[in-house]
Amino acid sequence: QVQVVETGGGLVQTGGSLRLSCTVSGRSFSNYAMGWFRQAAGKEREFVTTMRSSGGTTHYADSVSGRFTISRDNAKKTVFLQMNSLKPEDTAKYYCAASSRTFDLTDDYYHAANYPYWGQGTQVTVSS
Repeated sequence: QVQVVETGGGLVQTGGSLRLSCTVSGRSFSNYAMGWFRQAAGKEREFVTTMRSSGGTTHYADSVSGRFTISRDNAKKTVFLQMNSLKPEDTAKYYCAASSRTFDLTDDYYHAANYPYWGQGTQVTVSS
């Protein structure tokens, strides 16, 4: 049983920063692709960023590129999302996701359906 737990959400003013953490149980964390997705009220869940298990290659949604950074500490089985220059439109519940699959296409990393393990989410609210 793989468990995913996010922490670090909260309320921040426009232009501020937050760092989310996601800890994954299980023995094969270094083999997992890790992703962050978000869902704003009344909207569909959307891709934010992902880091591949091998080599640490990262991908970002255009809306967060240059402001958000994903990183991981395999020894601590934790992935981080550093969010800088936050905007009101970043307000959402942020979800961490893990997958032990090997994706054939880069596009596969962007789809929530390809991640079988999910946390409960952590709320990020950016005030204007």
